[in-house]
Amino acid sequence: MRILHTSDWHIGRSFHGHSTLDALRGVLDALTAQVREHAVDVVVIAGDVFDSATPAAACYTLLTEVLGELSATGAQIVVTSGNHDNAARLGFLSPLLRDGIHVVTDPARVGTPITLEDNHGPVHFYGIPYLEPIIVRGVWPGVELRSQQHAIDHAMTLISADRAERGGRSVVVSHCFTAGVEATGGVEREIRQGSLDVVPVSAFDGPDYVALGHIHGRNQLAPHIRYSGAPLHYSFGEGSKPRGSWLVDLDATGFASAEWLDLPVPRPLVSLRGTLEELLTEAAHDAHVDSWVCAILTDPTPQAEPMRRLQQRFAFCATIQMDPQGRAADDGRSYRSRVKEAVSDVDLIDTFLDHVRDGERADDAERELINDVVTARRVLVNDIGQNEKVPA
Repeated sequence: MRILHTSDWHIGRSFHGHSTLDALRGVLDALTAQVREHAVDVVVIAGDVFDSATPAAACYTLLTEVLGELSATGAQIVVTSGNHDNAARLGFLSPLLRDGIHVVTDPARVGTPITLEDNHGPVHFYGIPYLEPIIVRGVWPGVELRSQQHAIDHAMTLISADRAERGGRSVVVSHCFTAGVEATGGVEREIRQGSLDVVPVSAFDGPDYVALGHIHGRNQLAPHIRYSGAPLHYSFGEGSKPRGSWLVDLDATGFASAEWLDLPVPRPLVSLRGTLEELLTEAAHDAHVDSWVCAILTDPTPQAEPMRRLQQRFAFCATIQMDPQGRAADDGRSYRSRVKEAVSDVDLIDTFLDHVRDGERADDAERELINDVVTARRVLVNDIGQNEKVPA
């Protein structure tokens, strides 16, 4: 049996205010072509199909079309819900879907497999929807469910009992944060950010293959336990990670092999670091004019209209981060004391600039301009004073 393992489609997620629907549509078209090209028997989608519990209408349209096209290849489809999905909404239409599309969102059905056949006999697919401990306590009363690990452990206990009774090969599909993987920087609303426990890899002992979702980069925890990651880049923290899915083969005895299939990247992501002037002028950045750009500005002081100026060169500059370098050390004196020490109007203005520009005093051209303005003002004041002394 040949399985394509994908996850974390996040249909409807925006990227720094930009819609990703069209880009995701193109990537999922490529995934469908791979399913057809490699004669895939089962497509597994391991959670976070949608990005929101309340997807817009266009998100449902995209999912409906893609599932229909995948089904038309002849493949069976197994979908589970993730922490971003609303399980009730995702599972509502499952009884009405065409044969061959299986949506698993009900924790009460954990331990009841979807059984598919190949030339070597049955393969049992056990879907584990995202298990929020506080919610599944009502499903499994009397079971200790204080953490994600407790919930997965109990789900796997139910699955192990059913596997022992049925026999044959098995695949588990789960959406969770497993020990030993690196979280993706910049991805919002993680399951675990210092709150819920990670799940040990040992929790998934037994099945022939474990298809995991939630982590946006591909990971291999064991030959038969893997994350596929997301098919599209959703943060600059993911920019260096390939996009794709796992093509998994089961033989008569269980797991046989897994091959990575790359997916196209509609627009690459890059983080560029330097002063604003360097980013605007250096030829080395010409290769990124059509990329999504995160500009990390190292200017010691804020620059005027940086986004507008950057987008004149990088039309898809999405965000700016400030990492000022070379600021003058703080001498501990207050602004008031510095003003008192100014011996001239030029010094007073220079002190003001030093204060509001975080240590950047006036340069030579600015001092010359300031000196001209102060001198002109002094002359004007003197002229007015002289005119006031003239008798009417």
